[in-house]
Amino acid sequence: MRIDVLGAVRALRDDGSPVDLGGPRHREVLARLVAAEGRMVTTDTLVDDLWTDPPARALGALRTFVAALRRALEPDRPPRDAPRVLVTEGPGYALRLPREDVDVHRFQDTLARARRDPGAVTDLGAALAAWRGPAYADVPGSAWARRERTRLEELRLEGVELRARILLDSGEGADLVAALGAHVAEHPWREPAWGLLARALHRAGRQADALATLRRARAMLVDQLGLDPGTDLQRLETDLLSGSAPPEGVRTAWAGPGVRLGPRTTVELARTLALAGGDALVHSRRDRLAAVQAAERTGDLSLTARIIGAYDVPALWSRADDPEQSRAVVAAAERTLTALGPGGPADLSARLLATIAVESRSADLSGTELERARQAARQAEALARDLADPALLAFALNGVFLQSFSRPGLAAVRDVIGAEILDLATRHGLPDFAVLGRLVRLQSASALGDLDAATSHAEAAEQLAATAEAPLVPVLTGWFRARATAARSTEPGGPTAATAAARYRAAEDALRTAGMPGLHRGLFPLALLGLRLLHDRPAPTDPRLDWGPYRPWARPLLLLAQDRIEEARTALAAVPEPPRDHMQEALWCLTARAAVRLGERGTAARAAAALREARAEHAGAASGMLTLGPVARYLAEAEACAAGAG
Repeated sequence: MRIDVLGAVRALRDDGSPVDLGGPRHREVLARLVAAEGRMVTTDTLVDDLWTDPPARALGALRTFVAALRRALEPDRPPRDAPRVLVTEGPGYALRLPREDVDVHRFQDTLARARRDPGAVTDLGAALAAWRGPAYADVPGSAWARRERTRLEELRLEGVELRARILLDSGEGADLVAALGAHVAEHPWREPAWGLLARALHRAGRQADALATLRRARAMLVDQLGLDPGTDLQRLETDLLSGSAPPEGVRTAWAGPGVRLGPRTTVELARTLALAGGDALVHSRRDRLAAVQAAERTGDLSLTARIIGAYDVPALWSRADDPEQSRAVVAAAERTLTALGPGGPADLSARLLATIAVESRSADLSGTELERARQAARQAEALARDLADPALLAFALNGVFLQSFSRPGLAAVRDVIGAEILDLATRHGLPDFAVLGRLVRLQSASALGDLDAATSHAEAAEQLAATAEAPLVPVLTGWFRARATAARSTEPGGPTAATAAARYRAAEDALRTAGMPGLHRGLFPLALLGLRLLHDRPAPTDPRLDWGPYRPWARPLLLLAQDRIEEARTALAAVPEPPRDHMQEALWCLTARAAVRLGERGTAARAAAALREARAEHAGAASGMLTLGPVARYLAEAEACAAGAG
């Protein structure tokens, strides 16, 4: 089965024959699920996307469309077997196909690979040739489709220019003149494209035409936009006038990651990409640091402070995806703060302090660094309150939240922070922070074992995400629903443990490409371990599981599951104190369980002391993504062992 949306929406069987998808609404439902890239789309979102003014029976009509699509996509599926392609997940539907079987996903993956590896240029050419017209061409009126078409067209243009640049850098490209000429004629405002056309003309031995092209570009930019050509076009023109060939193997300006923009433009682009998730999130981090460094080089303190503080992307997780880069951003913020001095503008100081708090994720910091981060969070909050700036206060409170994991048992404190962020965002129209507030409250309710409240926050976050274009939200709420299934698998008549494990696996598949390695690594094995502990089963010992940062705390239980008692005892003795993040209660509970099984009274006492303030919470549930069950259970065992009763 293959689905194509780069043109009219269609599905093809393995033999290339077309699948009858039904009418326009059927194709739009399928297209909308393709655009979600494997993530669940709620029925409410689908109804809103399909109808500007939904009819009374819209939900029933949607279900009819889905049922018909399932019959078309899996005609041989027995009636009682669960669908495998268009699946029901939580309050909505998701499309489950390998990315290589969907043309738009294949194109995006090929483009991402070509950015990293010029050797993928042939595959990029094939992916560009596969476009049959505008994306989702037969879904013309829907707002979601217009947004996707705009986004994908920008990626297509980037791909055209990237392919040309790679070929020209490698000494080829003389045959690109016609294609680049048409590209420039259709998109005359894409300045890098003019440079590529001039290089291709030069490569074809047409130096006069290359110079004429650059002069046309200059005239258009000056006459119609009042702008001089950028330094790259100016340098290329100088090289051609002097008879110097543009150097091969040197990257010239091109659209997309790597383009030489001003620091302000770059950080604004990086912020937009960060909110999109996936590869865009990864690229945004790199571009953001480049913008900060460019601003520092200008020597303009005010500009530098504004660039550093402009990246107010809401952050939910207390483990950095790129600790080294986070440290670089923090260092730049500290340098700028020092240079501004105590008399510097209060708003700039508050943004710099909030940035220090947000970027100083606890898992990789020393005690001194942690204390500095907490101090920065408090100072940023105080300044923002004095300034009465709601957007700045929401950003500062994000730092306060991320620094609120100083010890186990603070879920109720975090819920208060989340409630204020949500209130600020709702009253002052800050959609990104409204999503953050809901997710913080989801995590807090999850930690306190209130699944009904957490579910309410998850649903509200998903509704907000649909309008705020925050595609990472359904990834996170999908994990919460798996966590809820795991908890309910211990109840009479509840779902089975196998169902919970399948939910975790589906959530893991969605998270893998979300661009958050600091969150992703080790999460799935830890979730499976929690599920097994809920059912009093030994730890999973599959050697293929990547435990990531959680291995030291899981290892004693893994060894116990293999009856390697003395090795488990040695591993327990080497277990460090957990980092102060979302998982600290879970890791203390793993230590407590291993100590109890091994009769290590001293370690059990240490774990019990750490867990007492969290006795009303659920282990691991502060993440909103998994659970090991009530902390009280592990605490009671540890206290009994420490007292010599077990």
